Amino acid sequence: MALPGPEATVKAKKIVIGVLLAVIGLPVLLVLVVVVSVAILDRTNGTIVSSGKPRSFLLYVPPSYDRAKPTPLVISMHGAAGWPAQQMNLSRWNRLAESQGFLVVYPSGSDVPKIWHVDRGAGLTRDVTFISALIDTLEAAYNIDPTRIYANGLSAGGGMAFVLSCTLSDRIAAVGLVAAAQPMDWSWCTDQRPVPVIAFHGAVDPIVPYQGGPLGDPFNPVTVMFPAVRDWVAGWARRNRCGPNPVESRVAADVTRLEYTDCADDTGPNAAMRLANVHDNPNVMPPPFDSPFA
Repeated sequence: MALPGPEATVKAKKIVIGVLLAVIGLPVLLVLVVVVSVAILDRTNGTIVSSGKPRSFLLYVPPSYDRAKPTPLVISMHGAAGWPAQQMNLSRWNRLAESQGFLVVYPSGSDVPKIWHVDRGAGLTRDVTFISALIDTLEAAYNIDPTRIYANGLSAGGGMAFVLSCTLSDRIAAVGLVAAAQPMDWSWCTDQRPVPVIAFHGAVDPIVPYQGGPLGDPFNPVTVMFPAVRDWVAGWARRNRCGPNPVESRVAADVTRLEYTDCADDTGPNAAMRLANVHDNPNVMPPPFDSPFA
């Protein structure tokens, strides 16, 4: 059997190197495609400087806005690796803002990919400072009702809504959480002012486990531990000084509602704590706004 000559050996090496470069380069190419796609889709219409860095947001002012009337403001925050326009399209708050007459703003997280720093580091302080400055900016430009400013978010954005309820409780009237990624325990939240909340969680959520445990994201190298949803909700009920026995009811074939009542009412409306459990379905986007949760 004849051995391959030098030219054949060199050709074979070039093929092997070419295959290796293609394999190595494919993930890089995919990352570049994702980055470019997000850059195209990530449209915003406002920027402020906070903590020395530009921070962007997407603001929706309905045509019905009347400068003479104090108007509610909803702050809606995207999940990790999301962006403002994505949150706008997922939540569909603009449609309700038009029919109910309020402003809605979708702030942008920081870093690449965009995240909210729902941990105990300096990033959390910067994010809180940004949201507070954003409220100041919008109050200066529009007739915002300071008693009706609300925060909500998806996943890490929901975790950020919890952070705001603890750090800006004098400005945030109530919060809404969807599959909130909240790794911090209640010992971190020293603010005892009751803040009404409604939370949506999937009983089979593969990312934020309902029974608690590590983050279910195989691509995330950081180990993040979440508390059991019901334990965490019970902590919020204690914060709102609710009665100890929640009422559970079924509102749809695959949705149950857990509601704590007899809560503190020193914030104006009763500081209720509601949890919607979506069973057998990882999709926990809230039900239509005319649902029993509205």
